[in-house]
Amino acid sequence: MSSESSTQSLDRPTEEITVSVNGEAVSTSVEPRLKLSDFLRQECGLRGVRVGCEHGVCGACTVLVDGKSTKSCLTYAVQVDGSEVTTVEGLSTDGDLHPIQEAFHQEHALQCGFCTSGFVMATKELLDRNPDPDEEAIEEGLADNICRCTGYQNIYSAVDRAAEELMDAPSDDLEDRTDSAGDA
Repeated sequence: MSSESSTQSLDRPTEEITVSVNGEAVSTSVEPRLKLSDFLRQECGLRGVRVGCEHGVCGACTVLVDGKSTKSCLTYAVQVDGSEVTTVEGLSTDGDLHPIQEAFHQEHALQCGFCTSGFVMATKELLDRNPDPDEEAIEEGLADNICRCTGYQNIYSAVDRAAEELMDAPSDDLEDRTDSAGDA
């Protein structure tokens, strides 16, 4: 193998992408094989995105792409070019926890916390689609997320509590939160 072909093999193709991440435009060049989870953690410094199984089974890497739950370990960064990506960091406003985050805290819906950001983001999508889910809808909405160190009852209670908080919130608060999440 000549040194020229050796050098060429190190030149990997890249693509320009522009993504709105938690409301901020990010334009950069990425390798087509870069996973969204790695892009968010390494390029954007968002450590709330966890990488567990790397097979899309555990749900710890769940983020919202254009409002839909997405396994960031199974998605390439180039696939979200032009999209809005929201991570758990994008839910809080001015340092105040989002009602879903607050409900998880109040209901003790975590132990080690590794899976929590994925559950919070799945809950966000669930409550955006169904503001008053029953137990079956909650189980179905969170079925793609696994917690390996605690029971699910506190997590389901947190979803109930978040749903109540969001329904009871003054409409101005909801509009502010919707605007914030929509900007993300």
